[in-house]
Amino acid sequence: MNQEEAYWTDRYRNNSTGWDIGFPSTPLKEYIDQLTNKNLKILIPGAGSAYEAEYLHSKGFDNVHVLDISSDPLEQFHQRVPTFPEKHLLHQDFFKLAGEYDLILEQTFFCSFYPSKHNRQAYVSKISELLRPGGKLAGVWFKHPLEEHSTRPYGGYRAEYLSYLTPHLALITFEDCFNSIPPRSGNELFGIFQKS
Repeated sequence: MNQEEAYWTDRYRNNSTGWDIGFPSTPLKEYIDQLTNKNLKILIPGAGSAYEAEYLHSKGFDNVHVLDISSDPLEQFHQRVPTFPEKHLLHQDFFKLAGEYDLILEQTFFCSFYPSKHNRQAYVSKISELLRPGGKLAGVWFKHPLEEHSTRPYGGYRAEYLSYLTPHLALITFEDCFNSIPPRSGNELFGIFQKS
């Protein structure tokens, strides 16, 4: 088990999962509610408890793939949603994943990595590699200055995120969330980006 996997596994085993709200986050749920093509191949990286995947599955999306570097949340998810295809539960390092997806859902996964320029560029490069032409990245990023938070989740601000994302992906929208859950109100950005 590498250092990153050990870190997240320890967090799950010690119930140190303050980000886990117990249901799909409202911005992603409302985005999912607008999707009409149930054949989309969807990836949720760094999915944790993967409530969004459970919600998609309940709505008839059968090609959803859940990835996490720790096996613990994947095993918990499988117990909670036994009808979800086990082969779509990916215990893997995101940066070693192969394949192509129509949609990648981002739930502050970007903010889980140490915020070096290298890490943030590597994330966007991998997202671009995994998206099919015309594929979309959609989801939520934390909006708070890095200097205020020395530990995960690492934040950022809109212009900084765009400086990494837009060289690889076309901007559709990236604005303050209007439908965050109350504890996160004012601290989230919702974005949609597309691979050309």
